[in-house]
Amino acid sequence: MRTIRLLLLFPAVAVISLAQEDSAAKNELAFGLGGVPSFSRSDTPNLNAGSGVGFEVNYGRRFLGGDKFALYGEINFLASPLRDVSSSVTSATKNFASLYVTPGVRLKVFPKSRIAPYFAIGGGYADYEQSTTQINGQPNTAPRELSRGVFDFGAGVDFHVWRWVALRGEARDFCTGSPNYNVATISGGQHNLVASGAIVLRWH
Repeated sequence: MRTIRLLLLFPAVAVISLAQEDSAAKNELAFGLGGVPSFSRSDTPNLNAGSGVGFEVNYGRRFLGGDKFALYGEINFLASPLRDVSSSVTSATKNFASLYVTPGVRLKVFPKSRIAPYFAIGGGYADYEQSTTQINGQPNTAPRELSRGVFDFGAGVDFHVWRWVALRGEARDFCTGSPNYNVATISGGQHNLVASGAIVLRWH
């Protein structure tokens, strides 16, 4: 989670000093806040993961551009601090936190317009941190940390409100292996949906 904190500090001075009026700036840095909806696993026995909050940082750089389309390389960071788990199996992991780091590409439509929709796809690293206790309050036998691969895809739209500032709304799905729920019958992958809003800083 330290990576996210550092990214919140690093770009601020540089962005303000370098900002110029350009409707299709080469660099974009977004700070977002999102909601992670709850979901139920269909495995037997059932397990439910509660809703959560997602903190997102996204850096993108345009390397191909035109009036109708622009292609960006990006790296996306998403951290969800805590999601409660409920299950009839009381020895299941009580809660978990997650971090996704996904380099990828973003295709933006009408990048010089005030309203610019886009599509994004990528993949990378997922980290899950399981709780130290089970639902029943006993010590959790699952490992504290678990690394997974992740594939993400989504879409959004940028609303350019000033020469170097935009607002962003987007939805993404992070497809990963499961956290360690400490339930033997639950395995395989899961979808982690996130809907978020962000402020975007743009510069050359």
